[in-house]
Amino acid sequence: VDVCVRGAEHLDPNQTYVFISNHRSYLDTATLFIHTGRRIGMLAKKELLKVPILGFGMGFVNVMAIDRSNRERALQTTGAATDRIRAGRSFGVFAEGTRAKPGELLPFKKGAFYMAAQAGVPIVPVAIKNTDRLMGKGTGEARGGTIEMVMLPPVSTEGCVTDEDVKGLVDRVRSLVSKELDSHAA
Repeated sequence: VDVCVRGAEHLDPNQTYVFISNHRSYLDTATLFIHTGRRIGMLAKKELLKVPILGFGMGFVNVMAIDRSNRERALQTTGAATDRIRAGRSFGVFAEGTRAKPGELLPFKKGAFYMAAQAGVPIVPVAIKNTDRLMGKGTGEARGGTIEMVMLPPVSTEGCVTDEDVKGLVDRVRSLVSKELDSHAA
């Protein structure tokens, strides 16, 4: 699989970001983790800790497991991630919370948006294209090809303090990702 990255010119190499991406394939994680041009942390569902080798290695590469079934523990994990963001570590999050089926874009969960707003860092909307064709959820297939990762211009979280502000931020970022996913490759 080849990866074509567009939009890196939008990023300040000295700025910390929260990268918010769609999620349609297992291929998305490595794509986001490797191709943002910086070392990032990631949030992942705690169920991945049970996957042989992957689960063991997650802690070594700054992947934090979130327990979505326990609100208090989930808040503790996102709080710890927010502290790391404030300390200068960018984070990647698949805001849909799970892989979508090929061609779908699920609603975005708000946790990562609160993290970015509380840490005072911009959000980079990311559209990862073609991974659903190469290894989509429920397809049982894997094939070669090109993944396109588009990093859109950062969205400021400045002044985002209320739940309504966060909802507006979620809607704006999801709309940007959706529009890019619907566009044809350049």
